[in-house]
Amino acid sequence: METPEQQLTKPAPKPKWLRVKLPTGKKYTELRGLVDKYNLHTICTSGSCPNMGECWTEGTATFMILGNICTRSCGFCGVKTGRPEMVDWDEPEKVARSIKLMDIKHAVITSVDRDDLKDMGSIIWAETVKAIRRMNPETTLETLIPDFQGVTRNIDRIIEVKPEVVSHNMETVRRLTREVRIQAKYERSLEVLRYLKEQGIERTKSGIMLGLGETRDEVLQTMEDLRGVGLDIITIGQYLQPSKKHLPVKEFIHPEQFTEYEKIGLEMGFRHVESGALVRSSYHAQKHLT
Repeated sequence: METPEQQLTKPAPKPKWLRVKLPTGKKYTELRGLVDKYNLHTICTSGSCPNMGECWTEGTATFMILGNICTRSCGFCGVKTGRPEMVDWDEPEKVARSIKLMDIKHAVITSVDRDDLKDMGSIIWAETVKAIRRMNPETTLETLIPDFQGVTRNIDRIIEVKPEVVSHNMETVRRLTREVRIQAKYERSLEVLRYLKEQGIERTKSGIMLGLGETRDEVLQTMEDLRGVGLDIITIGQYLQPSKKHLPVKEFIHPEQFTEYEKIGLEMGFRHVESGALVRSSYHAQKHLT
């Protein structure tokens, strides 16, 4: 029998609205087979994304570049932290070939943080977009970038290759940023998004997670801050703890609350609002091109 102390520390069971159907369908099966056969690396599989089946069926996938070891140690993220491996300068061509092989119509590219590099990985970022454009001229792109420590010459490399959507996630509200994102800064992320818009990026995007202890007012303030820097697209989803070593879930947000945030976001003037328990950064990414 569990002690009262064990009962208090035991994680709350996930509510029914977080149950995910197993992905099915011909397109999903084909892509899954290619990923396994050629050992392709996507966040969809490594991050066990609940929307993988839906996205793959619609011809959308998310690729991670610059390795799988991050120089930062965010309290919410399941990516490994440590000393990254050497940069693979053939990676842009490898990613471009993978997209061609999988016949991806809309690709989302993301990366670990590479604060160990002088350019913070921005050169590989730009070369990856160029390679994808050369090999897959019909494929549209979203780049989910790190903050590059706010260094504009690194951000400029992304702007110059003109992805259809440029995204940078806030992840959480101002008060919780230091705990959740540790090496990141709330204001710096806002300034990155502001700079992208000011430099002519047509569609900017960001995402936040709920359930980390934020209040409704803090969520609304974050949404207002993002609209204040001209953000076009926002995603709002439920935080789920990757392991016992990560920050615990403080609350499971009810679907009605997500619906309210979507309504408020549209009233604020966001072009697109994806708000729901299973929403992740690249959810319905192809629809954000309109």
